[in-house]
Amino acid sequence: MAKKSKKQQPGGTPATVALTAAGVEFTVHSYEHDPSHPSYGEEAAEAMGVSPDRVFKTLVADVDGELTVAVVPVAGSLDLKALASAVGGKRAAMADPAAAERSSGYVRGGISPLGQRKRLRTVLDASASAHATVCVSAGRRGLEVELAPEDLAKLTDAVVAAVGRA
Repeated sequence: MAKKSKKQQPGGTPATVALTAAGVEFTVHSYEHDPSHPSYGEEAAEAMGVSPDRVFKTLVADVDGELTVAVVPVAGSLDLKALASAVGGKRAAMADPAAAERSSGYVRGGISPLGQRKRLRTVLDASASAHATVCVSAGRRGLEVELAPEDLAKLTDAVVAAVGRA
């Protein structure tokens, strides 16, 4: 069962530090990460007892040579063509995992759209607005933050567009 906490805990991540500094209401969910689980996002949804359409994964793509963050439901996948279109680009491909880790300052499976080392263009899937709150990585495997999608979009300066597919 996931533990919940509304206050900043010692050893917080850059994501939780950014949320606290912004004065945004959020809840931290922690759970024991299982390295053998085939999907970080689905593992998070299962551990928290939250529908996978409310848990969003953070993916880093290369759009016309520029790293771009896509935040999409773990229950689906990223539509690369729609992502490129959302940011006025022509072509998108998944970024090299090492480049995503270097740019964000987070490890794969724990990349958060919040508190990244280098702020990247961000696109939040439009399906997020159907929920009062969504969950995204808090910057470490086994740690998620739950917050209003409007706050997530505002803090990441995200474009909201249909970039996920079921």
